[in-house]
Amino acid sequence: MATSRGMDVSEYQGAQDWAALRKAGVVFAIAKATEGQRSRDGRFDQHIAGILKAGLIGGAYHFAWPNQSAATEAANYIGAVRPYAKAGFTHWLDLERYSDGRNYRGRTASQIRAWVAQWVAEVREAFPGQRVGVYTSADDLAKGHLPDGIPLWFPRYPWGRADWSRAEAAARPVVSGIKPLIWQFTSQPYDRNIAYLGEAELRAWAAGDSTPEEEDMAIDKKDVEVLAGTDGVFLAPKDAKDYNPDPRSKDHYWSLGSHINDQTTRTRRIDKTTAAITVQLAALTAAVGALAQNGGLTAVEVQAAAEAGARAALAELGEKLGD
Repeated sequence: MATSRGMDVSEYQGAQDWAALRKAGVVFAIAKATEGQRSRDGRFDQHIAGILKAGLIGGAYHFAWPNQSAATEAANYIGAVRPYAKAGFTHWLDLERYSDGRNYRGRTASQIRAWVAQWVAEVREAFPGQRVGVYTSADDLAKGHLPDGIPLWFPRYPWGRADWSRAEAAARPVVSGIKPLIWQFTSQPYDRNIAYLGEAELRAWAAGDSTPEEEDMAIDKKDVEVLAGTDGVFLAPKDAKDYNPDPRSKDHYWSLGSHINDQTTRTRRIDKTTAAITVQLAALTAAVGALAQNGGLTAVEVQAAAEAGARAALAELGEKLGD
């Protein structure tokens, strides 16, 4: 399988000779831009300007705090990267738990998944046609924190210090049934990655050339706002065992009494709408469940989930599936 070599950097790494790295075979590089609601990486501008000047496929990432506002964190990231985010720029959400859990504290798995979906939708709306992916661990994937249809950048370090050639010769990782687009295989002496596309293919992908499967599964901010209200507060399925993330499965759209048994006969737009409606049906269920557990949600979250689910989800699901 064709691959491309890449790096990622933050303020903990000094200035890089990106032109020399490009000549040595590095194809893409991703720089930390922001964290949380206000923090910006001290070397982001220096890093990203050098990456783009050297002709690398450039990208940026935001370190997530899912127990804060997804909209505010997305705005922080968007403001930092907008001067650089031209055609072919890629965007990544770094979803990883601090060792003390402070950035996940107080949030359920379904709430984190919903937070990720909202952040991704905000960034997609700000940069139409540009790629938005998620960097996250096997533990986060097992807990269902990654919504469907979002490119995965996956960290796993089987060897400690290693060069790209060793990763290129190894089998592609598979985690929770997902094959990552990018594998971060070492952090020594710095973060090294391979993408499972050759350079020409990776450039085409970054430029926005998409596959039907990706478009089928993407839920954008418009879908969120239509079904959840303009503040975009919603919850994903609470019980992951009732939800099959494989888009090829007849059970993909999380049954609440009946399944969509023949996905291939549906149009792309109905697929997107049904997936978004599924989120809202689950939101209503999650709200009731949380209330039963002595107030697991705030009043605002309960109201938004319940009103959106009761007002739109059931009626619109029946209408769409009846077409």
